[in-house]
Amino acid sequence: MWKPDYQQFRTVLRGGKASRPVLFDFIMCDQMQEEFVGPPADDSVVARIHRGTLAWQAAGYDYSMVGGLGFRFPVNDAHHDGAQTSAINETQVVADWEELEGFQWPAPHPDTLTWLEEAGKMLPEGMKFIVIGPNGVLENATQILGFDTFCIKLYEDPELVQTVVDRVGQCLHDFYAVVLRSPYVGGITSNDDWGYKTQTFLSPRHMRQVIFPWHKKYVDLAHSHDKDIILHSCGYAGDVFDDIIGMGFDGKHSYEDIICPVEEMWKKYHDRICIVGGMDMDFVCRKTPEEVYQRARNMLLLTKDEGHYLLGTGNSLPNYVPRPQYHAMRQAAFDLADTW
Repeated sequence: MWKPDYQQFRTVLRGGKASRPVLFDFIMCDQMQEEFVGPPADDSVVARIHRGTLAWQAAGYDYSMVGGLGFRFPVNDAHHDGAQTSAINETQVVADWEELEGFQWPAPHPDTLTWLEEAGKMLPEGMKFIVIGPNGVLENATQILGFDTFCIKLYEDPELVQTVVDRVGQCLHDFYAVVLRSPYVGGITSNDDWGYKTQTFLSPRHMRQVIFPWHKKYVDLAHSHDKDIILHSCGYAGDVFDDIIGMGFDGKHSYEDIICPVEEMWKKYHDRICIVGGMDMDFVCRKTPEEVYQRARNMLLLTKDEGHYLLGTGNSLPNYVPRPQYHAMRQAAFDLADTW
């Protein structure tokens, strides 16, 4: 175990060589946080941020991931038959211009900076916050319109789609502009899932035309504050990976073996962008702790000299991740620290 040091994290993210391995994961579920440090002192936003901070520190990360800052887009959250997920057509709240007129666009919560200030004063020395957006441009726009309607309107009424995307994009920009003002925030994630296993949700042409301009604005905004920005995007991105690099993201997160193993992604792209995470979720869940440990160790040794890699799972830390396998991944980093 080591003391948190956001500068180590930033060094790797920006292409330098840290003095030890560095970890990254996107979200840590409440249950896992409680296993590390217990429940929050109360149900306030600040108490939950602080509990999360202690959990991320206990697990060996140099940052604390922060979400739930009272900013989200109003969509239809009705779930079917008690399921924990819903189809992306079920969330639809806007189908035409008339319904768009009545849509209530969100704004950053007025207490956002106060919460970050209060929680930031309790940050362990060396740590910073990374703030998660409430999903991204494409995800929120398709939830508002419903995926089928979004795709149909791209051809039948592209102005409606562009208007929704631009309003979503500006709302997210307003949110990031607030959180990036905090001295306790080291960076942000632009988290926006873009693809299936074999292709992007939209054609690369439409991604470039409709979605990417806003992500470029977030990159420029973060860098104007001298802060970091990581793209978290699930699914196939092979046809647009050069676009991701061209937009200027410091790192790209979320990889699946069935699409392309992270080892291959690092070999292909690490000289142009930081490869983040990538220990495939299915692999971590199905293989033995020994197998997870060895793959994580091998990945660290593969990337040690040239860098630009942060060790973590392919996606996040939900309840169903087996704890022995997760801890084995972390242990591979700790065991190599003294010889780094």
